[in-house]
Amino acid sequence: METTYYTDIILPLPLHRLFTYEVPEEWINMVEIGMRVVVPFGKKKYYSGIVYALHDQKPEAYETKQIISILDNAPVVSETQLHFWKWIAEYYMCTLGEVYKAALPSGLKLESETKVHYNSNWVAKEKLSAKESLVLDFLSEKKTASVQDINNITELKSSLPVIKSLLDKEALFVSERLKDGYKPKTKKLLQLAPDYCREQKLQNVFTELARAPKQLEVLMLFLTLIGGAHESNYSKAIDKNLVKEKSGVSTSVLSELIKKGILLEVETAISRLQTDALTTDGLHELNPAQQNAKQKITELFQEKDAVLLHGVTSSGKTEIYIHLIKEQIDKGKQVLYLLPEIALTTQITSRLKKVFGNQIGIYHSKYSDAERVEVWNDILHKKNYKVVIGVRSSIFLPFDKLGFIIVDEEHENTYKQFDPSPRYHARDAAMVLAHLHKAKVLMGTATPSIETYRNTQLGKYGLVELNERFEGIKMPQIITVNVREEQRKKKMHSHFSATLIDHVTKAIEQGEQAILFQNRRGFSPYLECTQCSWVPKCDYCDVSLTYHKHINQLVCHYCGHSCYLPKTCKACGSPSLQTKGFGTEKIEEDIKIIFPDIKVARMDLDTSRTRRSHENIIGSFERGEVDVLIGTQMISKGLDFDNVSVVGILNADSMLNYPDFRAFERSFQMMAQVGGRAGRKHKQGTVILQTSNPDNPVILNVINNNYKNQYQSELAERELFKYPPFYRLIHLTIKHKNPNTVHQASDYFGQYLRGLFNERVVVPRHLPSARYRTGISVKSCSRSKEVYLSIK
Repeated sequence: METTYYTDIILPLPLHRLFTYEVPEEWINMVEIGMRVVVPFGKKKYYSGIVYALHDQKPEAYETKQIISILDNAPVVSETQLHFWKWIAEYYMCTLGEVYKAALPSGLKLESETKVHYNSNWVAKEKLSAKESLVLDFLSEKKTASVQDINNITELKSSLPVIKSLLDKEALFVSERLKDGYKPKTKKLLQLAPDYCREQKLQNVFTELARAPKQLEVLMLFLTLIGGAHESNYSKAIDKNLVKEKSGVSTSVLSELIKKGILLEVETAISRLQTDALTTDGLHELNPAQQNAKQKITELFQEKDAVLLHGVTSSGKTEIYIHLIKEQIDKGKQVLYLLPEIALTTQITSRLKKVFGNQIGIYHSKYSDAERVEVWNDILHKKNYKVVIGVRSSIFLPFDKLGFIIVDEEHENTYKQFDPSPRYHARDAAMVLAHLHKAKVLMGTATPSIETYRNTQLGKYGLVELNERFEGIKMPQIITVNVREEQRKKKMHSHFSATLIDHVTKAIEQGEQAILFQNRRGFSPYLECTQCSWVPKCDYCDVSLTYHKHINQLVCHYCGHSCYLPKTCKACGSPSLQTKGFGTEKIEEDIKIIFPDIKVARMDLDTSRTRRSHENIIGSFERGEVDVLIGTQMISKGLDFDNVSVVGILNADSMLNYPDFRAFERSFQMMAQVGGRAGRKHKQGTVILQTSNPDNPVILNVINNNYKNQYQSELAERELFKYPPFYRLIHLTIKHKNPNTVHQASDYFGQYLRGLFNERVVVPRHLPSARYRTGISVKSCSRSKEVYLSIK
């Protein structure tokens, strides 16, 4: 009796187990770990799952179903990646299915709930199968349908393999592609029709076209471009636009040659990532301080797997990264360069491409799904990219020879994924990824996180410091302005102190630029009735709505709900509604009133939603087309502008008073980082820091650039109140549409957890981001996985 083989499949569902399917006998030698296969699940659902294991052990608990189709000729996920996925699922207490959904770009995920869309611009380049024609005919009329709808209408058991084939041909898109405005990138070519690839036939054409001199002229030009009228050249194809450009004729002339069947028009796909050949420069020579730091990093990597490069702003950390990247490429290794924000990729990519050319790949959500799939496949098949620049999701790419990971601005909280699950921290996950590949990790920042710096003090990570700016540039002068005093003396112009206005004025007069930082987007954080103090709140989240003047709407920054401005108070009926506080939009309006003749740009989430918006804003500021750049935390992260001499922090108090145990740490980091944008190359910069409490210890540490004092202060407080890095913190959120159910469940669960963790459970509390949500925090000094798994 022949052995029956089975495969354990990861499904893209939040289920705490794998599901076993039977492998048909004819596919036993075809199925490999890491391939995608189509499997039935439930009564009428079909999913593309990942093969996790192969074995001959039949499950006893249920009857197995067979896999329906194999989607790949080779694995799209490596076994190393699957080990990484398993660690993510265990450590962050989620399922492998949730990791699968987060890890793969949507173009590689097909499931019954996927919406499929017809591409009306698609032109067939090859003959379709009967099943492909059936699906395409249905979608050409319907335009959009679910996979299940396609199954029902076409009466196919599973249309996923057919859909996958049509996706590869770019006749269809999945829903994310449509949201990204995806259009196939193709190029039209001209080719001599097969019937005219014989000399006699071609001579006859010349005679026939004697009465159409322009058509004959174009045909002769075409033959010249392919290398002459020789049989060896007849199969060559030439870009249609090139023929049109060289001949100078109208499109109708070319169309006639195509209509007569003399020339064929063929369409060929072009990589969306394709770029022109780049001229690269050599490495810039490191100065003595940089060379010394690089040498220390190399030495520490002999005994440590991770090193922190703690360098003040503008100390030249990126140039050290570039030299270390070059060494890895020379060894045949791949490099992952992690950044906390998409906005940073523009400048970093530009710098790295000057050295490494088209060996640089980029991976983030502003790229269309099709582009992300191409990056994935390029790395999977070891084609062009030796260095990938990306945000946190790029840790899931299918690296094979990963030798080096850079975590730039390692302190940033945007490395942490919050929703949906898995709620991983890319910096911490990068450590495990590096361990699996036997790679090294270099973290860089001017303001290390408390956890990372403590690991250097404990000897877990190596530490290298750069204490001076590149080329001896001075650290910026920081001037604090007591806004309470300024208001008392009536020296405030809206939200601008006289000191800030004076410095911005001087900068503009000298042809320099300024950056204004306010970590709140929108026009005003909330509206308030002046009669009864009623504040409009979100119907779904119960948080105050932010006023956005450019659309004249109130917007919830948690769920995205928006509504028009109420004309009267819903509580008392008064028409006296007043904006309170200020955001970046308000700052933009005010600065244009104070300086009517200058050019102003704003960079926040509202102005940076499209793929090119970051590049356009940063590019215009770099070129000097903008005098003042206003922004949120996006502008605080590692951007370098040569001509910025003044930075204004308009409201330091809002950061310091945020209700979070990391508020002081993050306030110090943000103020130090924003201030670090001031002063480059030729002169010392100035930072104007507006606050109501200039004697706050955090502000004093920022003024004195005293990171170590800030670290010691934070560390003592964390230990006293049992916070990380001394304790691990697990936060549980309970949600329900009924508030009584939420409160009863949270009280019950809180009591249960206290039985496990005693006083280390923080009592349930109402969360600010939703009406019917409560939060419970669990503190533990144990690193045992079993302790946390017991919560499950």
